[in-house]
Amino acid sequence: MLYVTIQELEAAINYWRSQSPAEGEELRLCPEAATLAKPYALMIVQGAQRVPLDVLDGTARTAIQKFLKISQSS
Repeated sequence: MLYVTIQELEAAINYWRSQSPAEGEELRLCPEAATLAKPYALMIVQGAQRVPLDVLDGTARTAIQKFLKISQSS
């Protein structure tokens, strides 16, 4: 896969949030959801529908790839 869509990012964020709900008074996101939230927000601001996978940092790339693997196996 060369690109990740905004819908896939949103689904991955929701998945990781369901696995590890926000914590503390500030409702801090789990590391996976937090790292995916940054490119997701940029895509919204830029009006982008997809982003090249290789522009994501390593943590975000790992989080989205794990989500996609899990979602494809269910």
